[in-house]
Amino acid sequence: MVVREELCTAASILHGGAMMAFADTLGAYATIMNLGAGFSTVTIESKTNFFAPAHVGTKVIGECLPLHRGKRTMAWQTRVTNEEGRLLAVVTQTQMVLEPRG
Repeated sequence: MVVREELCTAASILHGGAMMAFADTLGAYATIMNLGAGFSTVTIESKTNFFAPAHVGTKVIGECLPLHRGKRTMAWQTRVTNEEGRLLAVVTQTQMVLEPRG
């Protein structure tokens, strides 16, 4: 994701909520990729540790790895880095698996 001004704080640094939303989206897609037809998901827990800023104009990269892929919940850890590989944040989230509505 390229850091754009509209995603930044007044100091032209990526807002923490935008970084969390980026990671949350990756975790949701990772869950969806592991679901059967008709199933869906919702985030029920998320924790973020911030380590360094991302300035406007830079690119942030997210790598989402499974911690648990269960029948009812899935947990993911997303590492957000810059293009040089510097760790910016780690987001750990739990996704609840929702059964198809009948």
